[in-house]
Amino acid sequence: MNTFKVSVQETSNNTIVKFELNQFITKHQSFEFNNIDEAKASPLAQQLFYLPFVKKVYISGNFIAVERYNIVEWNDVQDEVAEQIEAYLNDGGQVIVEDATTVAKKIPVTVYAESTPNPAVMKFVTNKKIVAALFEFTSIDEAKLSPLATELFHFPFVKSVFIDENYVSITKFDIAEWQDITIQIREFIKSYIENGKEVVLPNAAETLQKSTTQLDNHYETLDDTSKEIINILEEYVKPAVASDGGNIQFISYDENTKNVSVMLQGACSGCPSSTYTLKSGIENMLKEMLPGRVETVEAING
Repeated sequence: MNTFKVSVQETSNNTIVKFELNQFITKHQSFEFNNIDEAKASPLAQQLFYLPFVKKVYISGNFIAVERYNIVEWNDVQDEVAEQIEAYLNDGGQVIVEDATTVAKKIPVTVYAESTPNPAVMKFVTNKKIVAALFEFTSIDEAKLSPLATELFHFPFVKSVFIDENYVSITKFDIAEWQDITIQIREFIKSYIENGKEVVLPNAAETLQKSTTQLDNHYETLDDTSKEIINILEEYVKPAVASDGGNIQFISYDENTKNVSVMLQGACSGCPSSTYTLKSGIENMLKEMLPGRVETVEAING
């Protein structure tokens, strides 16, 4: 069983703190409790209400948000609450009782299709966070860590599946046209999430060596220019390509040739405009921001 880890996240409301988890604790459903009696559906929420300063508990996806009374400040108690939640979950404590979904407020799932610059890729966006890390699967064999991707590969026209926080990008084979299959895929994904099925297995990120600790350790071994390149990609490039249903991943930097290698994923992979984006956008940006250190940018997957 994968170990639960809790991190404390501040919110715009200073009476509410989010306790974010490294895996999902509800089946894409949300629950709000105003007192210990209302919290019968959630043994975890009931535990939290034993703390005298807890006013309201909200449980959703991979986080627990807690609103406090003014008798304490979060700075004084938040670490203790995080430890309590972590210990409770790692002890096998129950989050929501099985029949709670019939009692608690259910937020409906919406999924809409969005075209991308890549004509072979369609982005299906949901109103819920469905994964805590990004995943790409190019075959049904690779998709063992994702029950959703595995089922999508049963459609004969699905070539690859890319999953990020709140969307699924699907690359199709040429045998089908989007106007004939978009509604079918959208309804399938909507129904899948509504039924609370697992999108990826709880240990998927660790198995793919994408845990925060592993990534941090790898980052620390890099040279200063590589670190600067990664920071520029994270801040200026990734948000733009994510909105198009894709991702860009730093692979390597060669100090002698001043060449940067990246990997394109999701809608960016094989996109007709990706070469232009690389050369006119990313390459020019890196040359401008790191003068004399970067000359070329190439994608290892075209």
